[in-house]
Amino acid sequence: MSGSQCESVPATNEPPNKKVMRKAVVVLTRLPEYNVSALRPPTPQQFYSEVDSHSGSDSDMQWEPEGGSSDSDFSISENNRKTGKPTKSESKQTPAPKTSTNKDNGDTSVKKVTDPAPVIISSAFSYVSNETTKTRPSLPQEEVKVDMVVLARRKPMRWQRGKIVEILTRECGRLKYKVSFEEKGRSLVSGHHIAYNNTPKLEQLYVGARVAVACHEHDNVYRPGILAELPSRKNRLRFLVFQDDHVPVYVGLPAFHLVCKPLESVLDDLPDGAHKSFMNKYLKDWPYPHLTQYSVGQSLNAEFDGVQQKCIVQEVDSSLIMVVFQDNQHEEWIHRGSIRLEHMARFLELKEAKERKDAPK
Repeated sequence: MSGSQCESVPATNEPPNKKVMRKAVVVLTRLPEYNVSALRPPTPQQFYSEVDSHSGSDSDMQWEPEGGSSDSDFSISENNRKTGKPTKSESKQTPAPKTSTNKDNGDTSVKKVTDPAPVIISSAFSYVSNETTKTRPSLPQEEVKVDMVVLARRKPMRWQRGKIVEILTRECGRLKYKVSFEEKGRSLVSGHHIAYNNTPKLEQLYVGARVAVACHEHDNVYRPGILAELPSRKNRLRFLVFQDDHVPVYVGLPAFHLVCKPLESVLDDLPDGAHKSFMNKYLKDWPYPHLTQYSVGQSLNAEFDGVQQKCIVQEVDSSLIMVVFQDNQHEEWIHRGSIRLEHMARFLELKEAKERKDAPK
């Protein structure tokens, strides 16, 4: 056959019935590098794009500290950008604490100080319309009547379960409720100092609702507070409540109860002070409350026992951080927008000063 690659076998003197044995040879050819790369299986990192690595549920407007003087750490960035759940690469972008040398004792070693401001964001918590509302839903309310089991105010920060034994009408027309507590004793309280014993329905809840939340340290003890977050992917489907002592807690639906007859402004039920001012601002800013961004292990100053003290971030949970104070090892959860945080307090002071300066005269 013409063009065949078969070669003729030279004649030999061997008998025609003897078989000719041939040895197989494997020839290896080196492929170009681009062919080798194409044949490799993808690594885990290649399966995820930069977009996929972010949570689509979060939408934060970030306020970046600008360079320059220390005051500019709290300036508002003109380039707001959307961010998702912080990734490892993003956590490296958080401004690192500045360093200084200890000149007082001659020690020239580098040490951390707590002055630098972290990134401060205005976090969007709205996913559906009812999460942004701060207005009490227009729904029929359960009638408060004699023999109803309720939670009633016994002390400013101590509500307990009891039964309404009598309803009195004052000369001004206002109602008072006489409550007999399960653990002995009676109180005469107003409608905004009693809460329903039953679990509230989701459609009854809104940011700014007045509630009584279960105290995990004591059975049958509840703390008055204000509902500050509804469940979302951002807070892992929990409710955030600010107690009247400024303590924030994440709870499930069965852990809190709606106040029966809240005041027109829930802030009127709070004593004058720092917490009332904070809640006033928080409700005005909602659903974009200002939050600081801290990482685990970061040091900062926070108010404790009336003074700013150094503490370390132990854990970050949605809008809260767990800190441990270095002097006494006291641990507690603090809201990332709390005025107890030195960074946030300074930021708000500068922001309010700027607003006063820019206000029309």
